[in-house]
Amino acid sequence: MSRVSTYLNFQGNTEEAFTFYSKVFDTEFLSPIQRFGDMGSAPGQPELPEHEKAMVLHVELPILAGHVIMATDMLESMGHELRVGNNTTINLEPDSREEADRLYAALSEGSSDGTGLNDMPWGAYWGSCLDQFGVRWMINVAAA
Repeated sequence: MSRVSTYLNFQGNTEEAFTFYSKVFDTEFLSPIQRFGDMGSAPGQPELPEHEKAMVLHVELPILAGHVIMATDMLESMGHELRVGNNTTINLEPDSREEADRLYAALSEGSSDGTGLNDMPWGAYWGSCLDQFGVRWMINVAAA
């Protein structure tokens, strides 16, 4: 079933922020926190520094009316820098690759900042873009 959520980026304090949000909304994480060290290095990519392996790769927390916030830590070793404009993303999870392709094509029209949609190591069909109005969108079709 498709859903829309909000994806947040943090510079090393995702776990602290989401522990706080969990208390504010009196909810529990939807699954255990995933760490960068859980993934291992991608082929051709350098090994992460030890302190970054403990950082949050992915976390999900329901807040109100079925809405879910998700987040990750940005990695300095990968050149990530948190700034207004890359700290919040609207995450779309359509039911099919075809709908993902349609949404991505429409949202990325007139954009110069996009990843394209690709099969990812975690099994999803994923991509992101900054639309012509400066809104960042992420599209994720979960593996079957």
